[in-house]
Amino acid sequence: MDKTTFSCQNDFQSLPSIFLLLLILICDIKCIFNFNVPSFESFISTVKCYYVLAKFYTVSQLNPLSVRVPAKQNPIPILHSFLEDFSIMTTPLMAGIAVAAAAYAGRYGIQAWQAFKARPPSMRRFYEGGFQATMTRREAALILGVRERTPTDKIKEAHRRVMVANHPDAGGSHYLASKINEAKDMLLGKTKGGGSAF
Repeated sequence: MDKTTFSCQNDFQSLPSIFLLLLILICDIKCIFNFNVPSFESFISTVKCYYVLAKFYTVSQLNPLSVRVPAKQNPIPILHSFLEDFSIMTTPLMAGIAVAAAAYAGRYGIQAWQAFKARPPSMRRFYEGGFQATMTRREAALILGVRERTPTDKIKEAHRRVMVANHPDAGGSHYLASKINEAKDMLLGKTKGGGSAF
């Protein structure tokens, strides 16, 4: 009975192929995390490297004594041999593409985290309502951005901060400056009668 011989090994048994896989993996990770290289070019070079590895692995793993299949069971030995070689070649190729995809996901995750950390801090939302005819402690606290029961030193610090931002000499209005001063006086207990600023 005539027999056809071809390779059917599917594991990493040769040291050169493992060494080559590690070498390409290191180059792949270095290339992926090099943020100066465009992503598409990096991905194409990665796929090319894994294709070369798969070809090398296929050639290095050919062993004529590995599997013997009777010719009657295999009517098209050339096609069957091609499919076996293709399955040998796709194992490291798929592993490489999976590693490359994980590395790309890590790269974009790092870029997203850096962009998230670099964004400007969000501004605190201030009270957008108008002024009441007679100022209350609640309105005074809203104007200065403090609580009604805030200690004296914190009230003075908040008054200084808001007044610097809205001072008439720095482009602020006299009306706002008078309301800021009135709010400080209200919270410190130095009210002079309240009412309108004019």
